[in-house]
Amino acid sequence: MSVALITGSSGLIGSETVKFFHAQGMDVVGVDNNMRKYFFGADGSTEWNTTQLKSSLGARFFHHDADIRDQSAIESIFKKYGKNISAVIHTAAQPSHDWAAREPYTDFTVNANGTLVMLESTRQFAPDAAFIFTSTNKVYGDTPNFLPLVEQELRWELDTKHPYAKFGIDENMSIDQSKHSVFGASKVAADVMVQEYGRYFGMKTATFRGGCLTGPAHSGAELHGFLAYLVKCVVSGKPYTIFGYKGKQVRDNIHSYDLVNAFWHFHKAPRAGVVYNMGGSRHSNCSMLEAIKISEEFAGKKLQFTLSEQNRSGDHIWWISDVRRFEQDYPGWKYKYDLRTILKEIVAATVERNKA
Repeated sequence: MSVALITGSSGLIGSETVKFFHAQGMDVVGVDNNMRKYFFGADGSTEWNTTQLKSSLGARFFHHDADIRDQSAIESIFKKYGKNISAVIHTAAQPSHDWAAREPYTDFTVNANGTLVMLESTRQFAPDAAFIFTSTNKVYGDTPNFLPLVEQELRWELDTKHPYAKFGIDENMSIDQSKHSVFGASKVAADVMVQEYGRYFGMKTATFRGGCLTGPAHSGAELHGFLAYLVKCVVSGKPYTIFGYKGKQVRDNIHSYDLVNAFWHFHKAPRAGVVYNMGGSRHSNCSMLEAIKISEEFAGKKLQFTLSEQNRSGDHIWWISDVRRFEQDYPGWKYKYDLRTILKEIVAATVERNKA
């Protein structure tokens, strides 16, 4: 039986990957020790999702409570399933700018060292497996903030004469000479190592540099999970703070299903050492103010928010991913969700969870 090994299996992308690959008939091995609770407190806990996966997926889902930094524990899991592992999808991470600055050692060991443990375990025990890594657009640092931006009523937008204006930012943007944040730097280290295992060892590795990854399974917290946390505040009446840029900062948003579907396409026809920008592109993007407006519409409630003049260090003013390189390599992949569909689904799920 073909096995998919997924780290961060109870998180947003991890759990979506578990369900997707399981539905394709694969056995799924999940690795998750609920570090999100340590990072973000009770709001960030993914224990509810672990319980749900165990009860809904049954005998072909195998959960392991292990830390990706623990080489011995990870190697024992790989030894157990060996060359039956045909896909390793590494989604586990410390994902917050602000949190990383509080504990740089923890951030770097989880994001960089943990990725190295996963890569080397794959090379030693399942060398033919496709290795998929969820990187981030933060590897580009604050370079996007120096693009020629134009202020509009509800958003910042790129000057229409610029080459990135039509499709977004491509993979040729430099990751050097920029301010990344501590989080961004740890992800750069992991990102480059994943590429290197593809180029140096010939492994089938892919780095997906995500924009805002979202969906109804997201345990949104103030420091991470922009749309999920925003909706949680709208639904619950909790006050919300927008940090900087007049609330007009733009993010592209991709539903977890669409991202995982891209993972599946790569797994079916893998390549070595490839890099893809992967987000909502021009298909699905919004500013903070636009997201608030749509969320209020679907929830039937008004958000109480304040606007701080202080932006988060290294944060992007405008980010839209150019996904054409992936579309060119995998023309069978298409978006299923647009922005309004994503927000409608998150609102419905949040309202339901609030009833529980």
